[in-house]
Amino acid sequence: MDYGQFCPVAKTMELLGEKWTLLILREMHMGATRFNEMQRGLTFISPTILTKRLNDLADAEIILRKKMPGQRGFEYFLTQAGKETLPLLQSFGAWGMRWARGDIRDSDLDVELLMLYLQRSIVTDNLPGDQSVIRFKFTDLQKLSDWWLLVKGCNVDICLEDPGQDVDVYFTTDLRTMMSCWMGDESYRSAIVDKRLKLVGPSALTRNVQHWLSDSVFAGIRPAREIEALA
Repeated sequence: MDYGQFCPVAKTMELLGEKWTLLILREMHMGATRFNEMQRGLTFISPTILTKRLNDLADAEIILRKKMPGQRGFEYFLTQAGKETLPLLQSFGAWGMRWARGDIRDSDLDVELLMLYLQRSIVTDNLPGDQSVIRFKFTDLQKLSDWWLLVKGCNVDICLEDPGQDVDVYFTTDLRTMMSCWMGDESYRSAIVDKRLKLVGPSALTRNVQHWLSDSVFAGIRPAREIEALA
């Protein structure tokens, strides 16, 4: 992409404006360093496009590509230039919360992405003991309806099959409701009162879910239409 302009906005867009590039950087800022980790957060990207975008970012010295010792493949790390894209992503996200989320279509509801975000949002220090199991049942899905988050120490793993361990907290809900609660569009309490969410477990864990399952970093940013309606 070449705009043929000296403007720094144009030069930035030449590096970051290709489809998927900013989302790849989003995944890296959230801790992804390997190809398959990025694919998990970018469900619809093809391996060919992901490879090309990673190579382009490496050529631009926005990320650093390192061979994995004794293994095939590479790990990818943000350079200083890459790290300084974080405020850009935060600004894009805040703008999107205010102006771009007026119509969340069913096709936008990606359960794999949501569960990846929930996995990353577990505050392990705020869960009792060394191990916890959290189960999610999505009542509106025929496929990928059952998920488990397995917490051991500071590690959180995702499981699609019953691990055969005692469950500490059960979430039974539909995909849109869970997304809305995590994004901060509505409270867990309101979803429970409306009977769109059933939350089962010890009251110490269910009374304040956000204590151990943090909301999206963009939660609390209200859509512009809501602010206008209150004015």
